[in-house]
Amino acid sequence: MSNVVVLDNGGGLLKAGAGGDLDPSVIIPNCLYRPLSAKKWLHPSPISISTTATAATEPSSDLDLTSASVRRPIDRGYLINPDLQRDIWSHLFTSLLHVNPSNSSLLLTEPLFTLPSIQRATDELVFEDFNFASLYVSDSPSLVHFYEASRRPTSLLSRAQCSLVVDCGFSFTHAAPVFQNFTLNYAVKRIDLGGKALTNYLKELVSYRALNVMDETFIMDDVKERLCFVSLNVPRDLQIARKSGKENFFRCTYVLPDGVSYTRGFVKNPDDAKRYLSLSDEKVSSPSLGVKKDVIELDVSEKTEDKKRIDLTKNEFDLTNERFLVPEMIFHPADLGMNQAGLAECIVRAVNSCHPHLHPVLYESIVLTGGSTLFHNFAERLEKELRPLVPDECQVKITTQEDPILGSWRGGSLLASSPSFEAMCVTKAEYEELGSARCRKRFLH
Repeated sequence: MSNVVVLDNGGGLLKAGAGGDLDPSVIIPNCLYRPLSAKKWLHPSPISISTTATAATEPSSDLDLTSASVRRPIDRGYLINPDLQRDIWSHLFTSLLHVNPSNSSLLLTEPLFTLPSIQRATDELVFEDFNFASLYVSDSPSLVHFYEASRRPTSLLSRAQCSLVVDCGFSFTHAAPVFQNFTLNYAVKRIDLGGKALTNYLKELVSYRALNVMDETFIMDDVKERLCFVSLNVPRDLQIARKSGKENFFRCTYVLPDGVSYTRGFVKNPDDAKRYLSLSDEKVSSPSLGVKKDVIELDVSEKTEDKKRIDLTKNEFDLTNERFLVPEMIFHPADLGMNQAGLAECIVRAVNSCHPHLHPVLYESIVLTGGSTLFHNFAERLEKELRPLVPDECQVKITTQEDPILGSWRGGSLLASSPSFEAMCVTKAEYEELGSARCRKRFLH
């Protein structure tokens, strides 16, 4: 293994591996959990890299995680429990990566605008608890830009060395202009809304309409990732969601684990869950009379069966408009009672904070990263919302990373393998001589 450990320490997922590799060696949820069947807190099992796009936050174990308790070291994007983070990192470095920190450098990602007190706590973990030889700290947008510029050397992003990175992560969403591999902090705009808030909102909707799932963190994460999508026409889709039977393109059923036959939830009829993909205005606005009659008859029997299932077994529930109302919060946080701009307006404000000469390049070099950008239709909806807000002379071009969950890590891996990396790091000796605050100035963010 390389002597540089690259660690993308996200609030939801922790990605770690050797500098220079294409993919991280280990992806685990950044938490401890305790199932009802366990007496102590457990470390989640690693997640398969091939499933990150579809099962981003559910630990890959056969344990029944129904009503499992969760402890996270990071809250709202920032490290609030260094002791818990130390426990998770110790398990990571010792049991999963098998590295000797004293012979290794660490490239660590850290959220933008992290408080100095949290930076000090992080440096103490790295140098005093784990004794790493050296440290380099970076933010996610600059690493994403670095990776995309290297991957697409002929693109405008690479030629202009300028991009707007939209990072929709677990804790919050950033619109961050990047110029020559440095994030322009003065222009960064943030929405205090990420994957965790969306899962919590889905919990509330399902608990209000069907059954109480407020304690089902892992299960509802799975429901969100499998079934939610971004609507391209919300008023139309709200009308469709009220329809019955076959005319409702969104209704699908999710089955909860029973702890005996199966320990994971699943979508009852996967084909039904994908019906919305074939949705068109023609199909919705002009159904034949014969279909309408069949739908009415079908709906009566379906409703009776649904009532029996919910009343007697309590092990499954239907979703309709929840599927698109949950991701809708990223575009309209005001609907959740948050006094914040939506994503499109957030991007425009970030661009307008930069020099006017950069505006056309930034609008044409928007890069989406983070797990919340994996919702179907996300990029299309964002472009649709952005176009009326952007000057007519500017083009809008949005690129989604090939794997948005791994974008920051891959940028870090590329940077760690560059010849100049060691010179950019702060060594343990420098930390002990100068202290955290002065060492941090080297990272320029």
